[in-house]
Amino acid sequence: MSIVNPTRDVHVEEIVDVESQSWLNMKEVPAWFISLGVHLVILFILASITRITLLDSENAIISSIEEISPDIYKLDPTIQDVVGTAGDTTMLSPSMAAAPETSREQQEALKSQLENDIETPEPVFDDALTQPAKEELTAAVEVTGETDRPGGVAGAIDRLTLEIAAAAKEKKLLVVWLFDVSPSVTKRRNEIADRFENVYKQLGILEATEDENSLKTAVAAFGAKTEIITKDPVSDVKEVVSKIRSIKEDITGDENVFGAVNMVTKRWLAYKRQSRRNMMIIVVTDEAGTDAEDNLEIAIKDAKRNGIKCYVVGNAAPFGQREVIIPNFPIEPGVTVAAVSETGPETLAPERIKLPFWGTNTSDIRQLSSGYGPYGLTRLCAETNGIFFITQDTTEKGVKFESADMRDYHPDYISIRDYDKRVRMNMAKASLVRTAMATRATKRRLPIPTLRFPANNDNVLRQAITAAQKPVSELDYGLNELQVMLEQGLNDRKKITEPRWRANYDLALGRVLAMRVRTHGYNTVLAEMKSNPKAFKDKANNSWQLVAAKDVRSSPSVRKIAKQANALLNGIIDEHPGTPWAYLAAKELNTPLGWTWKEFKQNLDSSGNRVRTQSPRFAEEDRKRREALKKRGVKGNQPLKI
Repeated sequence: MSIVNPTRDVHVEEIVDVESQSWLNMKEVPAWFISLGVHLVILFILASITRITLLDSENAIISSIEEISPDIYKLDPTIQDVVGTAGDTTMLSPSMAAAPETSREQQEALKSQLENDIETPEPVFDDALTQPAKEELTAAVEVTGETDRPGGVAGAIDRLTLEIAAAAKEKKLLVVWLFDVSPSVTKRRNEIADRFENVYKQLGILEATEDENSLKTAVAAFGAKTEIITKDPVSDVKEVVSKIRSIKEDITGDENVFGAVNMVTKRWLAYKRQSRRNMMIIVVTDEAGTDAEDNLEIAIKDAKRNGIKCYVVGNAAPFGQREVIIPNFPIEPGVTVAAVSETGPETLAPERIKLPFWGTNTSDIRQLSSGYGPYGLTRLCAETNGIFFITQDTTEKGVKFESADMRDYHPDYISIRDYDKRVRMNMAKASLVRTAMATRATKRRLPIPTLRFPANNDNVLRQAITAAQKPVSELDYGLNELQVMLEQGLNDRKKITEPRWRANYDLALGRVLAMRVRTHGYNTVLAEMKSNPKAFKDKANNSWQLVAAKDVRSSPSVRKIAKQANALLNGIIDEHPGTPWAYLAAKELNTPLGWTWKEFKQNLDSSGNRVRTQSPRFAEEDRKRREALKKRGVKGNQPLKI
């Protein structure tokens, strides 16, 4: 057996021989020894990977470099030299023993440097900071294209001042004031004349104009014809005020406002273009205008095409009606008459049926406000990005509706063609408009039934009942037609998305059904009284009056209609609170659908005719009133149109 020296050189051949022998003898090595070797190898590999990763992470950029303004932090570079390089390859040495002390010196030096060079500014308290910017004062309030209630004429003028100021700061401006010459607008014209100079003084305070030529003013007036008050636009408005006050009144009742807008647009369009100005038209009126059918579309087209904004200082339109009745309109000193002002409607076509309210006071309904201006003028403002300012409602003491409640009920301010298209696409809308127009046709106007009957004796009572039954039979026939017309659109009612159209349709159908129930009950109680007249409990009484009662004395089918009517009207109150539709539905429900008799006494002659007496004072007032109306061409008892 030979012994091998472990320190001697080993040749390749021997290595191979040893490796072959070791593999041949592998089975003799214990298993735990092999496992230990494998785990040591794995640990070695993992340790190598970790070291490489750590080395890479030391050189990685882990944050962005923040740029520091040299003007703020003025650091002396000599301070940094004290510390040394501090590079990645720096090794700990005996010189680093002084590092803590050097670091403290460095921190104190840096602190001193920062305290001296970084100046904290003192807070500035300036009273001017609490004031609104001038741009805010001259900026137009963002309600263009809408209806606004600024608080009377004074509020409207203040708002218009801001609108003018904003437009004048943007570009040179021409403002055209267009005044209605109706007698009913005289007070409003004078109010504006009183504030006219102040408006332009305010514009100067707001510095809305760079020079006196940047803002020009023109004035015109309209009635049956249009009159140019200022031949050329002016810068000094002092001479304009007297001309506004001297405008002559026009009692013809014609108000061609849209023709007037067309005329002033064409007259000053060349001036607008040559001087490169914006142009604004301000209409001052209290009615809707009588020429919308002929001139509205042209006025809108020309104004929009040339970028002319239109504003209106006007009145609210009555709800679903064309006219407002003014009971005591002064026409001469000490003489007042009933007058009619055409300030509506707020929609293009009638959307509210015209039916009487039986057995209740209706003065509040006749003057009910729509919450919007008349359709034509409001649409002119909406399409030109102007504003319709409501300065007067239909009545001072009547019911008013909050703007917030009416916001979602605005009329359709679209062209006649588009309106007609929308209506024809929905059968409920079409049937509503058709029914509303039918109730306004002169030949088909529904009669108001008689509620008071003289009863000097049974013959007088029977004659009065017979006379009352004939128009009521015609009324029932007409109501049945209206019901059929409305119910043709019943299936399309659920397709309506606009709350205004839903409320209009439901109110129309609910009122027609309620009226039919009243008519059937009316005929029933009249027939009973005619066949078997009642005796008076008080012998001094000589007349009977029908008053509303809860008991509906009619057939089961009529009582079913009454149930449908109540459901529709109550639904309107729930779905549209705070609106004219809810108000009218409640008005209808407050009057029961049945009838009962009530006896009373009135001054009658032997034939049952009411005897009227009039004091000499009232007779003289009537004479003066008739003479004053005759001067204005009004015949009989017709109201004066203003």
